[in-house]
Amino acid sequence: MNLFRLSITAFLMLSVSASAAFAETARVSTKEAVIRDDCRFLSPIKGRLNYGDELEISSREGDWLKVRSKNIKGCIHKNAVTEKQVELSGTSSKGSSASGDEVALAGKGFNPEVERSYRSKHPELDFRTVDSIEGYGVSDRTLESFISRGGLNLP
Repeated sequence: MNLFRLSITAFLMLSVSASAAFAETARVSTKEAVIRDDCRFLSPIKGRLNYGDELEISSREGDWLKVRSKNIKGCIHKNAVTEKQVELSGTSSKGSSASGDEVALAGKGFNPEVERSYRSKHPELDFRTVDSIEGYGVSDRTLESFISRGGLNLP
């Protein structure tokens, strides 16, 4: 009987070790993403990631992934990651490196050439508002205060 228990224990330990060795990985596919404490959008943020950062997926919970990256464990929404290989840098025909923003946009099919073409076809459009909105941010502290003052319930 003890030999049976020992065999089962050894099998379980090997299974856990093997699954850890073959853990799934993914990369951030958005300009910026956050790892949250719990698998909910309004859960406190534990860490921030940038486009292309690698994640180790430990499990899945609905539309959320339990991950580890840069020694931070938590949850990230599946829409912020890809399991495909992400190209982290690129060069133009002139040999200069692409910025992180350019790489992120190009990964989504949008790059400076596409923007120039769109602007030339639609000269009536004013992109200053878009540029202004892209530069706008809300601090975690302000967001938490808004949630608290508004009496919002976490889903």
